[in-house]
Amino acid sequence: MGVRFPLGALMKIRLTANNLPMTIPQLMRQAGYVYLPGRGGDDSYIRVMGRSPYPRFHVYIQERDNQLIINLHLDQKQPGYGVSARHNGEYEGPVVETEARRLIQLISHA
Repeated sequence: MGVRFPLGALMKIRLTANNLPMTIPQLMRQAGYVYLPGRGGDDSYIRVMGRSPYPRFHVYIQERDNQLIINLHLDQKQPGYGVSARHNGEYEGPVVETEARRLIQLISHA
């Protein structure tokens, strides 16, 4: 399974879609994520880290040109709305990198 794991401004995990051992919802459930209905055309999943809804890992899944792209970030708290809608997400750092490695490990051994 071809995996590219760039560290940078946005944590993206790229996989070859036709080499997946099970469906995307099955993979995400196995990794402890639940589906989050939302806006836009990408599938979205979250994994909370405790009893409260935040902080939580949040992934958007895209399928393009036989590639599965998992965009991962950590939501620290609920986004603020109003004049200045701010997203309180972390897209890099040791916590996000560890979760990305965990996801890759789970997917490659599923």
